[in-house]
Amino acid sequence: MSLALETNETLRDADAPPRPQKPRRAPRTGTAVISTVTLAALIGLWFAASQLGLVSPLFLPSPLEVLHQLQSIAIDGYAEGTLTDHILASAGRIGAALAFGIVLGIPLGLAMGLNRWARGIFGVPIDLYWGLPPLAYLPLLIIWLGIGEASKILLLSLATFAPICYAAQAGVRSVPVERINAARSLGATPLQVFFTIVFPSALPEILTGVRIAIGASLSTLVAAELIAARSGLGYMIMSAANFLATDVVFVGLVVIAAFAFILTTLMKWAERRLVPWKGKI
Repeated sequence: MSLALETNETLRDADAPPRPQKPRRAPRTGTAVISTVTLAALIGLWFAASQLGLVSPLFLPSPLEVLHQLQSIAIDGYAEGTLTDHILASAGRIGAALAFGIVLGIPLGLAMGLNRWARGIFGVPIDLYWGLPPLAYLPLLIIWLGIGEASKILLLSLATFAPICYAAQAGVRSVPVERINAARSLGATPLQVFFTIVFPSALPEILTGVRIAIGASLSTLVAAELIAARSGLGYMIMSAANFLATDVVFVGLVVIAAFAFILTTLMKWAERRLVPWKGKI
């Protein structure tokens, strides 16, 4: 009897139409590959435009000329310093500005997100100065602090402080109230709620604010080194612009872009290490 049943099931399976197979998905192209191809395409267009003479070398030097000038500046220097001197000077100013923004911006932003009095007192001054372009209050900083390093570092610090502070505040206010109430119902103290719920939940926003602050500090760098500076990438760019040395200007821009890329890559690595759950919830 069982043999007959097995035979019937085998015949039914043989007569049944074949099951459709799921189409295989083509392997996805990684973001890094796409970015590399895009960068190569941009450099290729730049090289083609310079080689075909579509743009005058005064306005757009070829990549080979920029590379040659980069090697020359790295060996012989330019504008009263070597390329390493200019990079270290700019990196020191940006590092000090980021340290200022992180040390003061994160605690104040967290306080503004947790307390309405802190938000009401500090929100208006930050909104007022953040709406002004850096070149607007740079002369005022020079009058107050002189033309030394203090005015430049403070200008960059103000550019980094607001994005970090706003990001910390937004991170706190985005924490679900249900999670806080659940922790309190389990007997968690206010400090435990802050360090186990509030701060970890706000950390992705804070790191995003730091990335924005890096871009703001780099965009303000030329303005900060514009007045009475004797070193720095911004100073080198402005000195080259005065003599229409476009290839040197491109060298400065390429170095700043590489510096920004390195900092952004480090921030992405820090995000993967500190907030591995970001984008997965």
